Amino acid sequence: MKPLHSLLLAGALSLSAVSAQAADKLKMATIAPGTSAYLTMTTFANIVNQNQDQYEFTVDATGAATKHMVEVAQGKLDYSMSAPTVIHFMKNGMAMYKKLKNHAELAKKLKLVMWFPYGQYHILTHADSGIEKLSDLKGKKVFLGPPGGGAWTAAYGLVKSVTGLDAKAGDYESVKASWSSAFQGFQDRQFDVYINGGIAPFPQVEQLSLTNKIRLLGLTRAEYEASEGAQKYINGLKGRELGVIAKGAYGDNVLMDEDIYVLGAKVGITVNEDMPDEQVYAVTKAFWDNVEAARASTPWLHAVTLDYAVSDGGMPLHPGAQKYYKEKGAEIAESSMAN
Repeated sequence: MKPLHSLLLAGALSLSAVSAQAADKLKMATIAPGTSAYLTMTTFANIVNQNQDQYEFTVDATGAATKHMVEVAQGKLDYSMSAPTVIHFMKNGMAMYKKLKNHAELAKKLKLVMWFPYGQYHILTHADSGIEKLSDLKGKKVFLGPPGGGAWTAAYGLVKSVTGLDAKAGDYESVKASWSSAFQGFQDRQFDVYINGGIAPFPQVEQLSLTNKIRLLGLTRAEYEASEGAQKYINGLKGRELGVIAKGAYGDNVLMDEDIYVLGAKVGITVNEDMPDEQVYAVTKAFWDNVEAARASTPWLHAVTLDYAVSDGGMPLHPGAQKYYKEKGAEIAESSMAN
C-alpha cells in the first residue's frame, strides 16, 4: 500500500493538471485530508478528471460537510459530501440545523450522485494511556470530530449510548479542533482519545502506528450483543450501520485482542437538483467506468461498489446519475429513485 502522504501528493498533482481542452470547472468540497471521505472524494475527482475532458473538478478540503450541503442546495457549490443522517437532520431541522429557517426546502434541492462507506469509527488511544475500554473515557480529553459536524454528533452519540458518559454534562472533555490539527495533537499527546472514521485498513491508522503503539477501543461481539444501547443507536437511524474492524487488520503496533464492533456509517456525494443531467451522467460514468483500475493499489477502494452507491439512504438520485446506474443494471433502492 502506498503511504498516506503519497496518496495525497498524487491527488494534489492530478487535481492540478490542466485539460488539453477547455473544460467546465466544477467545485467539489469535502472534509479534511486524513479522512476516508477525503480519500474517496479526491479519488473520484481524480478519476473523472483523468478520463474525460469536458469537466474538471477542483477540490476544497476545508470546512464541515454540514455547511457544504447548505451551499450546494443554495447553488453556491457544485458537489459536496453528504450523509443519510445529515440529510435527515436537515429535513427535520434537527441538531446542527435547528436554527436554519428554510431547512426543508434546502433539503429537497439535494440529489444523490452515489453513496460510499465512511468506514468504521476508529476510536484510538495510546497503548500506555491506561485506557482499555470505552468507560475509561470518564474525565479524559476526547476528540469526537470538529464541533458542529456530523462526525462529532455520531461519535458523541455512540459514546453516550454505550457508556452513558455525556460530554455535554462534563463527564469528559470534548476537544475542539479541526481534523488536521486533531491528528497532529493526538500524535503530540495533547489529548487522550482520537476518533475518526475510515475504511479498514485505514491509512491514517497505519501512519499513526508507524511510530506509536496505539490501542483500538470498541466492543467485542459479546459486548455488542449484550448492549441494548449500542444496538439501538447503531440501528436507529438510516445511514448508520454496524462497523467491524477485524483482528489483524493492522500490524503489531495496533493493539486489539479480537474483532472490534463499533459504529459504521454511509456517506455520499450530493449535487443540486438543477445541475444539468448530461453533466452528472458524464462524471458518474467517468468514475465507475474507470474505478476498477485504481483498486489494485488502493485496498480500501474495494469497499466502494456500485451496489452500495444506489443503496437505501433517504436521498433520491439526480436523474443524470440514475440514467447511468440503470444502464449498468444496478438494483436501485426505492428511496434512491429519482423524483
